[in-house]
Amino acid sequence: MPDGPNAPAPISKSALRSARRLLSRRGREEAGAFLVEGSQAVREALGWKGRMSLLATSDPLRDQSFVRAAQDRGVRVVTLSEAEVSALSETVTSQGLFAVCSSVAGTELPALEHPGLVVICAQVRDPGNAGTVIRCADAFGAAAVVLTKGSVDPHNAKTVRASVGSVFHLPVISGVDLEDAVSWARAAGLQILAADGGGRSLDELAREGRLATPTAWLMGNEAWGLPDAERALADQVVGVPMWGAAESLNLSTAAAVCLYTTASAQRRDKDRGTALR
Repeated sequence: MPDGPNAPAPISKSALRSARRLLSRRGREEAGAFLVEGSQAVREALGWKGRMSLLATSDPLRDQSFVRAAQDRGVRVVTLSEAEVSALSETVTSQGLFAVCSSVAGTELPALEHPGLVVICAQVRDPGNAGTVIRCADAFGAAAVVLTKGSVDPHNAKTVRASVGSVFHLPVISGVDLEDAVSWARAAGLQILAADGGGRSLDELAREGRLATPTAWLMGNEAWGLPDAERALADQVVGVPMWGAAESLNLSTAAAVCLYTTASAQRRDKDRGTALR
């Protein structure tokens, strides 16, 4: 554990005020930065050189590996009292480890080379759902996640926590029009599948080989799903089959099923192509 001149100093009042401003969307947008909380997300943030500007811990001895890694990267490290942890945390039981990082999400749709899988979230407003969708997209190899206008800020603290660091792994774009996102996906060679009740069964599409095609999944709002005008943007409306008594699946669960099924179909198709060569 660093000591002497390298020992972390208590956070200053001005630095604490600046970090607290990042709890609001306006504060994040003005600063071009966001607050990361928890060991996993902080670990992922440390993997991006130049992204982190401040590491704050309530227990430097416990977090000594983070402290050393941050100091090696020239990141300022400070300590927090219990009261300061409470001032920064939005969790019931905080790990007492935070980082201030420059924003990761963009507002411009990127050029993608031969993407196989993309997720477009239309007005998804629950931060936990958005973060979990980002995590699932990362887990199943998606090339990008788009959060359209009206969606939650991907830098929201709960979204970042729910992504468990996946916001650092793949392009996340926010604030674009849904129509623009769909046009962008089509131009990249992706079919558009809308996840919504009442559509064709996901199992049917899998059996027909439709999911092996490069795909953009369109996911709707938690409360009202996809209105008719948004469903009409898709090539196909697809429902997840259910055989129990549950009325429906929540957004993030449906996204996980759709993304896993699609990624699996694409991998099987790729493996078959490799075997035939």
